[in-house]
Amino acid sequence: MATASAPRPTTRPTGAKPGAKPGGPRLEQLQTFYWTGKDKRGKVMKGEMMGKNENLVKAELRRLGLTPTAVTQKKVGFFSRRGKITAKEISILARQLATMMQSGVPMVQSFDIIASGQKNAAMTEMLIGIKNELEGGSSLFEALSKYAVQFDELFRNLVRAGEQAGVLDTVLDTVATYKENIEAIKGKIKKALFYPAAVIAVAIIVSAILLIFVIPQFKTVFEGFGTELPAFTMLYVHASEFMVAYWWLIGVLPLPRVLQPSSPTSGRRRSPISSTGAC
Repeated sequence: MATASAPRPTTRPTGAKPGAKPGGPRLEQLQTFYWTGKDKRGKVMKGEMMGKNENLVKAELRRLGLTPTAVTQKKVGFFSRRGKITAKEISILARQLATMMQSGVPMVQSFDIIASGQKNAAMTEMLIGIKNELEGGSSLFEALSKYAVQFDELFRNLVRAGEQAGVLDTVLDTVATYKENIEAIKGKIKKALFYPAAVIAVAIIVSAILLIFVIPQFKTVFEGFGTELPAFTMLYVHASEFMVAYWWLIGVLPLPRVLQPSSPTSGRRRSPISSTGAC
């Protein structure tokens, strides 16, 4: 006679909440490690490497043909901040990817090589994240979409078009050229504005010195004349009195603008690319 088997109890991972959807392992925060090792010839080498933990850094060093002797985590100071990914770094990244793909280097290996040569920790973490997405089966467009702040809509849409048309290397070369031209124009604008900004800054400093230190000395001389001063002279005297009383406003007024966090999408605009190099 057949016996009914008892229902098998369902199990879930320890600490998992009821009703939670199963997912992949949570990515650990990447850390910076100082490492010391020896190559195959016994030469001592030193450097820095991003990794999740000390053991993974040692494994990566062995994969590169090095024998690690010491791996220590880089301590982060109280006032230290993570580097910011600039538009220039994205421009350089586009050029490096275009060059490597045109040379036949696989995309995942390209991101691995570029990440190993970065000094900006934020840039290295982003590149490793993109590489992990590619290794997980995502397209380059899907991987870049997770970093929409660094890669604008134009960049991502062109990459998607290049992937669908099979000309990703050509599209990346065009995007790199476009980004380089934009950065060159920005550099020229900054150089053109530097001299006027310097002249204005010096004029403000000199005017503040005159109003705070020089004109008060003449005020006592003017009062000894016993006559009514012209309105234009009194304007400078009153401005001097205001500056002496509220000189600290010179440093306080710019603070709200400096401390205001910039929006991730600020300054983003759609700019057409010449159709001769698009695809």
